[in-house]
Amino acid sequence: MRILVVDAFTDRPFAGNPAGVCLLDAPADAAWMQRVAAEMRHSETAFVRPVDEPGADFELRWFTPLVEVALCGHATMGAAHALYDTGTVPADRSIRFRTLKSGVLTVTRDADGGLAMDFPSCPPEPVVPPAGLAEALGTEVGWTGRNVQDDLLVELADEKEVRGLAPDMAALGRIDGRGVIVTARADGGAGGHDFVSRFFAARVLLGDGEDPVTGSAHCALAPFWAERLGRDALTGYQASERGGLVRTALRGDRVIVSGAAVTVLDGTLRV
Repeated sequence: MRILVVDAFTDRPFAGNPAGVCLLDAPADAAWMQRVAAEMRHSETAFVRPVDEPGADFELRWFTPLVEVALCGHATMGAAHALYDTGTVPADRSIRFRTLKSGVLTVTRDADGGLAMDFPSCPPEPVVPPAGLAEALGTEVGWTGRNVQDDLLVELADEKEVRGLAPDMAALGRIDGRGVIVTARADGGAGGHDFVSRFFAARVLLGDGEDPVTGSAHCALAPFWAERLGRDALTGYQASERGGLVRTALRGDRVIVSGAAVTVLDGTLRV
């Protein structure tokens, strides 16, 4: 079957967040998909297969090398880009993905090839910072919340603090939750973004536990910063080593998460 690697939230190769995309013709066993994701070793691998249903065009599932997840933004973008790039779906048609836990997700492509994903808004609710969080991050924490994705969102003092963070990943892995989003208002420089973030998920990711660009985290970041900045349309920069720009637009209980993507590998899976 055909398998691709797509860099999401970037317009150039070797930046943004790489996702594996496996194009299936028929249902696949979850244990097999987990093994493929472990072999790919990207933060997520998406598995896409066509379905004949009134409300959806494809089934979509996402696996990290360790677990299946309920929502993944960059691998959804990668899956949509792969379907458009291979000619499976015409460029002028929206794609409706049926997912197990996040409902139907719709992706559209604009004239320049940019992709807009319609996701559920997942605003964080304030919580008392868990014991050990500040020590694990190595900095003082400000406002802290948790959302339905079981992510902690932590506001830090400024953009410099977010960019320079070097957390203790083993200690972060002991904090209850899927991951930890750290964020701050942009410093007002020439970057063209309104806020910055980073995402750490030692429990579900291999390697250093940092996800390069996390679309699903922006389902929490968009409502958080829209309330504070007084605007529904914002641009975030995820300040990982690879980095990536994510455009967001709050629409009631939905968030439009947008960006570009690039195919870097297109091949055949032989097992």
